[in-house]
Amino acid sequence: MPLLSSRNTLKARPVGSRNRRLGLLAGAICLAALVGVAAIFNGFEHPGPLKGNALVVIPKGAGVSTIAGLLKRHGIVSSDFVFKMGVRLTGNQGRIQAGEYSFQSHVSPREIKDILVAGKTVVRKFTLPEGMTSTQAIIALRAAYGLSGPIDSIPAEGVLFPDTYHYSYGDTRTNLIARMEAAMINEIAFRWGRRAQNLPFKSPHDAIILASIVEKETGVAAERAKVAAVFINRLRLKMPLQSDPTVAYGVAIEISAPGRVLGRALTRADLKKPNPFNTYLHKDLPPEPIANPGRAAFLAVLHPLKSDALYFVADGKGGHVFAKTLKSHNRNVRQWRKIRDRRLGKSKKRSVKRTSEKKNGWKKAFFPKT
Repeated sequence: MPLLSSRNTLKARPVGSRNRRLGLLAGAICLAALVGVAAIFNGFEHPGPLKGNALVVIPKGAGVSTIAGLLKRHGIVSSDFVFKMGVRLTGNQGRIQAGEYSFQSHVSPREIKDILVAGKTVVRKFTLPEGMTSTQAIIALRAAYGLSGPIDSIPAEGVLFPDTYHYSYGDTRTNLIARMEAAMINEIAFRWGRRAQNLPFKSPHDAIILASIVEKETGVAAERAKVAAVFINRLRLKMPLQSDPTVAYGVAIEISAPGRVLGRALTRADLKKPNPFNTYLHKDLPPEPIANPGRAAFLAVLHPLKSDALYFVADGKGGHVFAKTLKSHNRNVRQWRKIRDRRLGKSKKRSVKRTSEKKNGWKKAFFPKT
């Protein structure tokens, strides 16, 4: 019996030894895992290598491995593995949002993760200036960075509200156009309901047409309501508006000028040429707006200044001088022509002087005084 007991004891020792070795191995693995996780989190918190700022577009449907590789290629993270594991260990895999992002210098992987999960994308803006034609607006929209999709047709004139519109990378152009159209509908509905009494408009569309003319006639804010008053007085008296911008718009359409902008001075032939927008030949408003007017132009035509003026002409200082009678207006026109001719004369003299200086310089260079 003692011998049997001894053999059994000897057989049991290797089993305990193996268990201890397995325990030590498991402990080592756990320790290594803990060290690895600690190293990952340390790298996850550590400032990144980025110098300066960087813009990156995260595609829709991209996985964390793809995003990590993208960040590594742009020099925003040092290790795509650290970023990938950090996102997974913090439970944020699948929560990263697509879009365009801006990252600051030395941003850490954790800060990047927070930005991407929160969807703090770059907010871009598109500004439609007052008085721009719809064709010009479409040209600008097609060139705007970050917008996507085609524009199938050019919106009608006067349906886009001039303002600054914010958008994100990937937003469609048609969506932005729809927002501009909705803004115009809301604006004119609001202003029309609060308009002055006894205005010679049959509909809000008439107000948009006149607002577009006022927008193109003057860039001086203080003059808009007075310019509007002149045109409204003329409409009431059945007088032709005689607005040069309407004629220029009509000619631009006829010759297919880029952006429907004539790009040159009007001629006497232009003023005599029949077209629906020639307000020298027609006594009513033109059939359509000639541009997209802004809020200030709407306020001017819906709340015009009380004035008996029927004429205005440039004053040579960037504004206009107004008159009630044709006699006074003709005097103002003569004064403007003197200013214009004086400027043209000075311009010609400067041109002659520059030509003379060039010639004299040539003579001095090749025939110096002895």
